[in-house]
Amino acid sequence: MLIPDLILMAMVLALAAWRLFAPGCRPRLRRAGVGLGLLLAAGQWALCGFTWQSLPAWLLLALSALPPVRTGMVLRWTGRLGLVAVAAACLGVWILPAVPKLPAPDGRYGVGTEIYRWTDASRDEPHTADPNDRRGVIAQAWYPTNGRDGGARLPYIDGIGQMPAQVSVMPGFMLGRDGQINTHAMAAAPLAPRNRPWPVVIFSPGYGAPRAVYTGLASRLASRGFVVFVLDHPYEAAVTQLPDGRVVGMREVFPPDRRQYMPQQQALRTADIRFVIDQLARPEVLSPRLRGGRIEVSKVAVIGHSFGGAASAMAMSEDPRVVAAANIDGTPYGDLPERRLTRPFLLLQSDRAETHHSKLFVDGNARLLARMTGPTFHYEIGRANHYSFTDAPFFFAPPGRWLLARVMGGGRGPAATQQATADILAAFLSGPLTGVDGDVPEVAGRYQGVAGGPVPTPSPGAKRPPPQDRRLR
Repeated sequence: MLIPDLILMAMVLALAAWRLFAPGCRPRLRRAGVGLGLLLAAGQWALCGFTWQSLPAWLLLALSALPPVRTGMVLRWTGRLGLVAVAAACLGVWILPAVPKLPAPDGRYGVGTEIYRWTDASRDEPHTADPNDRRGVIAQAWYPTNGRDGGARLPYIDGIGQMPAQVSVMPGFMLGRDGQINTHAMAAAPLAPRNRPWPVVIFSPGYGAPRAVYTGLASRLASRGFVVFVLDHPYEAAVTQLPDGRVVGMREVFPPDRRQYMPQQQALRTADIRFVIDQLARPEVLSPRLRGGRIEVSKVAVIGHSFGGAASAMAMSEDPRVVAAANIDGTPYGDLPERRLTRPFLLLQSDRAETHHSKLFVDGNARLLARMTGPTFHYEIGRANHYSFTDAPFFFAPPGRWLLARVMGGGRGPAATQQATADILAAFLSGPLTGVDGDVPEVAGRYQGVAGGPVPTPSPGAKRPPPQDRRLR
């Protein structure tokens, strides 16, 4: 909640309390206070824009101006209960704050960001009927800079002012002020100097999730010294601005058997990832900040959350430029569990007792891990649920997050979960991307409730044993 929102809320609740508990005390002064509140509400609208959370506050402001009811006990108590109900609604709607607050990145660097909107002329767009429609891929770069929070910022999410009617489970109008979210990243900031190229990571989101909801995790990784390209996969993400400027929402094309769709979409995502790797090798498509050998484009790591985690493993199985992959809570589809991966791999999962991973997740990842021949790690973050890796919990105020954790789990909290995740990822990625051993077990061991470790590599011809920690099976 921004300061103008807080000031308006405090004033409205004070006037309502005055009207409720002392309706006959200096009513003219109270009405003058309501007039001042109306001016404040108009200023808040002008400065911050309309937000649906303000509607109960405006209604409460109007009710606070009413004179006291002097006759009829039933009528008086009905009015009081009505006023209390509107005040409760006024507080309740702020469980979903108009402008969520994200924690600042906690690494040694500040964070810069810029967005690339590319078109792959070699592929058509499978989600539209237009045969001339080419596949677009959006990549937002998060990178280390020497500056700290300040300066121009990019909007948190695509489509501000042009939102689809529905964005995931949220009506589009409820995201009208998400452009005001502080991402703690400076737009087009200079890349921090370094005597060798910065390591590059490509991040693929969960199914249906826009890249925006990984701002917290991506900016934390960037603050630890990685250039992270977070992708949007158009028509699968909840909202995306295409290279031609159009804003589109989710458009699923399910075949009669949905089990066929997910492997097909996994392959489409993999093609998107490989296209981005191709683009990085073309310096003319990058900004001057990131070209000229300043980032390492000949080898990259690919990581992802949920469906994006599965696509990351598949990308490594198909592209030799991918030197490491990390799957965060993702279910592998199709023939991916039967593929043999020879390069470093990390499976990082939420607490199975809270997320209740499907049999497909458990069995598929067990088969995938059993066939690994490269360095492999498997960790479970206790008291984290599937959404703890995203910004989604920050869309609730702290009381709302607490209630949500009682229902869905995730009591570790998104900030603590993302901090542990970023540290484990940074340690894991250091070896294959920079040649410096990050000592993954030592880093993971710093966090209480994180279980797992290296998965033993089988001898030639032997089958890799399953993880020993029973919670990971």
